[in-house]
Amino acid sequence: MRLGTELRKLREAMGMKSKEAAELLGADSVQISQIESGVAGVSAKRVRRLAAHYACTDEGLIDGLVTMATDRTRGWWEEYRGVLPPVFLDTAEVEHHATALREIVITHVPGLLQTADYARAVYTYMMPGLPESELAPRVEHRMRRRAAIEGDNSTPYETIIHEFALRVRVADRQVTQAQIRQILAQIEDGHATVRVIPTHQDGFAGAEASMMHACGPVPQLDTVLRDSPTGTAFIDAKPQLNQLRTLFRKVEKASLTPTASLDFIYHLAKEL
Repeated sequence: MRLGTELRKLREAMGMKSKEAAELLGADSVQISQIESGVAGVSAKRVRRLAAHYACTDEGLIDGLVTMATDRTRGWWEEYRGVLPPVFLDTAEVEHHATALREIVITHVPGLLQTADYARAVYTYMMPGLPESELAPRVEHRMRRRAAIEGDNSTPYETIIHEFALRVRVADRQVTQAQIRQILAQIEDGHATVRVIPTHQDGFAGAEASMMHACGPVPQLDTVLRDSPTGTAFIDAKPQLNQLRTLFRKVEKASLTPTASLDFIYHLAKEL
């Protein structure tokens, strides 16, 4: 779907109709529509051909689109197809393919750093009455997502966490203490760079700033994930991406340095 979206953007930027694009490939406008909507695949050769006719000279972008067209990766998340909602699989796939992950969380510990007990408490609270047959795979999936930052080909991960998220007890004191130890372990093992926004920080008005910024091979292929009451939105429009990059920099300025944040979390662990 993302490949089709990017090809459509290039075509529209060229001012070309789908019928004209179809003629270049010896196809019809229905096929172009299917490619751009993600219903049909497209070969690497055709991607390069379309890019040339769309006057795209960004080799990094073209290579990224070709990779999308040819990548047949079936990751671990596919085991959950039909078991969990598609958004769970899509999130894991985005994290897997990202060249870097940058996240802001205000109310909860980031999913990539959560312990199983913490995740279970969050899911239980947010979805009361969820049977164990559905709760267990959600928790398991969340734990397996950590492969993105812990595996052999780990993705650089940086997160900004508000002090509130570190202090709030989603379950009990023991779960909170274990969660803090887990964050410290991830920092010490080099799996995460963590920055903290203290509650006493002046000038921070980013209570709604939570987001996951998944960097692509080129900035045009970045994706930002934002949760809302209606679900997770996958954002790839250039104006929105630019706006959210600016927001990330603002929040980053309001946070402590990684070194100061580590000291902060150590002191918090003793306090809790």
